[in-house]
Amino acid sequence: MKKLMKVLAAVLALTAGLTACGQTAASGSTSGAQSAAANGSGLEDGVLTVAMECAYAPYNWTQADDSNGAVPIKDSTEYANGYDVMMAKKIAEALGVELEIVRSDWDSLIPAVQTGTVDAVIAGQSMTAQRMEQVDFSEPYFYASIVCLTKKDSPYASAKSIAELSGGTCTAQIATIWYDSCLPQIEGASIQTAAESAPAMLMALETDSVDFVCTDMPTAQGALAAYPDMVLLSFEDGKGFEVDEGEINIGISMRKGNTALKEKLDEVLSPMTEQDFNDLMAQAIAVQPIASA
Repeated sequence: MKKLMKVLAAVLALTAGLTACGQTAASGSTSGAQSAAANGSGLEDGVLTVAMECAYAPYNWTQADDSNGAVPIKDSTEYANGYDVMMAKKIAEALGVELEIVRSDWDSLIPAVQTGTVDAVIAGQSMTAQRMEQVDFSEPYFYASIVCLTKKDSPYASAKSIAELSGGTCTAQIATIWYDSCLPQIEGASIQTAAESAPAMLMALETDSVDFVCTDMPTAQGALAAYPDMVLLSFEDGKGFEVDEGEINIGISMRKGNTALKEKLDEVLSPMTEQDFNDLMAQAIAVQPIASA
């Protein structure tokens, strides 16, 4: 009888021990998952996954090889380069992680970070109030003024104010402040259907489908390098577009509430000056393939 009691006691002790271990493991696993979900930057895997169009020179473009420091595009035999790629490389190196570039169309960029498909979007996004309701942004990594482009032989080539663009046909890239906020400020302008991409916008101008386009300074500078027959229209204060600071500040977007990643990105960006940004942009424009503009 005593022997039987000892066996039963041992079995109960073993069962209790196994149960306790199971609860501890499950509890620890759940706690760890919750902690990661709440506090993780998304870089725990050692990879910074970044989305961009790879079709928005000089911010980003697609090329056939790894020349000039281009980075492979995920699930592709092609490579990405441009200002955004150069900046992403600097950030990844500073954080001690690998860089992975994901190609995505413009309208899919914000959903990509919202769903966690990518860690961040580095794609020339202006920090508008509307976007900041959907995602969080790092500190600016570029400051981009708004300008227009037209052809050298255009009747608008000497325009000194947006008022002088009245009556002209125009367009800009879809879902940008250029199209949604700036073009409507030109009284009497004939606004055409938005272009699906920056290259499509520039091609509309090059083929005389429109008289002028609205874009930001870096995109315009890249276009001038690719299209010698275009001219830049940069307006003096009070004669140009009315925009707020968030519309000309370009930031890196990430999932709402991802403070851990935001802090890491800001630590890298904070020491950089506007001149640093401009110098890096000049490097991007210098190596931009003509076909990418």
